[in-house]
Amino acid sequence: MVETIGLMTRSGLTFTADVEGPTNGPLVLLLHGFPESRHSWRAALPVLGKAGYRCVAPDQRGYSAGARPDPADLSNYAFDKLVNDALEIAAAAGYEGKRFHLVGHDWGGQVSWGVANAHPERLASLTVLSRPHPLAFHRALQRPDGDQKHRSRHHTRFLEPETGPLLIEDNARRLREGLFGQNVEQAAIDEHVAVLGNRDGIEAALAWYRSNKGLSGDFGPIEVPTLYIWGDADATVGPDAARGTGEFVTAAYGMEVLPGVGHFVMDNAPARATELMLAHIRKYSSPL
Repeated sequence: MVETIGLMTRSGLTFTADVEGPTNGPLVLLLHGFPESRHSWRAALPVLGKAGYRCVAPDQRGYSAGARPDPADLSNYAFDKLVNDALEIAAAAGYEGKRFHLVGHDWGGQVSWGVANAHPERLASLTVLSRPHPLAFHRALQRPDGDQKHRSRHHTRFLEPETGPLLIEDNARRLREGLFGQNVEQAAIDEHVAVLGNRDGIEAALAWYRSNKGLSGDFGPIEVPTLYIWGDADATVGPDAARGTGEFVTAAYGMEVLPGVGHFVMDNAPARATELMLAHIRKYSSPL
């Protein structure tokens, strides 16, 4: 049964997290993207937990009220701190120094690539939904004949100071429309807006973009067994970036394309995505 707890890390932040599965099972850490929340993983947690895994799905830095340093100081949302949060959350969940399975979507996927890049020895497997490898994404953005720059045009708007208030005014109408326009059900939108649809939450979430403009970073080849899941109806990630991701993974790599599925994979095709990630995680787990 899914339980919501607070996890205090050694940095003094308390992350709201949904947890499921045996406390002594192998850890699966699941990181959400923007503009979603820990609720992205509502379908995956019971399945992974039943399979014997300890699942931890936190609201990330800025999304958790207890882990929301001042977004006016953009250094609070620097990429290295987002990556370090993942390791500290794993430690707070009882897995200090142990290898774990990491799953990330969108910005959570970017953080997951960062963890795999900087700390490959900590990961048993990596599963990323939607977000391409940062170097594949950067390359696609630079192509003059490509469409990734157009698909990512919303990133520029997120840098503008008036964006936060606009997104949450009128009961977060624009935030809701951005999700609903990509076939996310109303009940799921309500869950995400309950986390993000307030001034403090939205400004902290936007600080991720403002602190990490044009992020490609010092990424190299990924040396962790990786599964990349992409929906071919994704409005924000095009085929160039998606299909180029495998060039930057030197470990075992698999790509699964979900026909007709948009950017919000866990809200559009939760059963299929969960099936795929579980199969990948099992492949790189000791027998349970």
